[in-house]
Amino acid sequence: MRSIVGIGAAALGLLAVLLSASRAREAPPPYDHSIYKVKLERKNFVERVQSYRVIGGQKQQLQAEFEMVFVPGGEVTIGSPPDEPGRQDNEGPQYRAKVGNFWMQKCEVTWEQWDAFWYDEDFLKADDERAARLPVGEVTRPTNTFVDETYGHGREGHPVICMTHHAAMVYCEWLRRKTGKPYRLPTEAEWEYAARAGKGDLPWFFGRDASQLGEYAWYADNSPDPDYPDKPKGCTHKVGTRKPNPFGLHDLYGNVWEWTLDQYDPQAYARRAKLPLNLCPVIPPTDKKWSHVVRGGSWADKAERCRSAARRVSEESWQKHDPQEPRSIWWLTKMDVIGFRVVLPEQEQPELLDLKPRVVKRSE
Repeated sequence: MRSIVGIGAAALGLLAVLLSASRAREAPPPYDHSIYKVKLERKNFVERVQSYRVIGGQKQQLQAEFEMVFVPGGEVTIGSPPDEPGRQDNEGPQYRAKVGNFWMQKCEVTWEQWDAFWYDEDFLKADDERAARLPVGEVTRPTNTFVDETYGHGREGHPVICMTHHAAMVYCEWLRRKTGKPYRLPTEAEWEYAARAGKGDLPWFFGRDASQLGEYAWYADNSPDPDYPDKPKGCTHKVGTRKPNPFGLHDLYGNVWEWTLDQYDPQAYARRAKLPLNLCPVIPPTDKKWSHVVRGGSWADKAERCRSAARRVSEESWQKHDPQEPRSIWWLTKMDVIGFRVVLPEQEQPELLDLKPRVVKRSE
């Protein structure tokens, strides 16, 4: 009798394990902000995130699919030397940094990937007014743009444009909830480390000669496209259509400037230059809407703005065309040179654990 009971209990136990495994395959575990170590093989992988929208009472399936490239960590010189052509004051003094292993999105986030987030019926729906009343740590999804969100640029396969730093942060929060992995924006140090690709502190990973840039980037000299006659000065292009860098990453130079995680501090480089080595340097973002750093240059920029060390800092003038009052927390009206990509750190930095979007709409 005991053996029968034992067999029955074991069978029930096995059934419970199988049911649990089935459920695990159906839905990823909720993102745990206390997780600091990602247990994945150190190689490239493809992430697929499912969502849906409702049109005319019918569900339409959406999918964000993108490749993540494994980037082995190491040391790098951040910033540019005083004699580098095109250098800006905020690129120095140079300092040494060390970053850990991470995965970086192979290409910039495209409209198809963004749509899976933007229209996700499972994600909390709210407009800007509702967002203003949400407690810190809660998230919403972007409101409608009420204009052509591409501003005449291509859509299919093209990088998403005009979103604020906050919107990019919420996209990362959506990925965390969907996948159970701690996705986020790259720190400035991670971004520059990836752009330099182990090739020293040259202006570009391929050397000092800007004539090669067109092989790797869409920028002012080659971005005009006859298929977009309304954009005679240039436009965005489909991601991944220029050569990759030595890490296998596309479009780090040109196409669109890319948001980094960091809040801008004009004194940060000077402080770090006093140390022999800075471990995983970062200035975590606050609830402030402005002064975040973008990197890499865009389709509208000359070669000197598409260097590894080049930086640009967000400011209120980026929304000067927004007719709303207060202005949107989601969209940079007509700033069609701003995009982003995501990273996945193998081991998260303590100061970035439990990092959530914190900006709310308010009078400026």
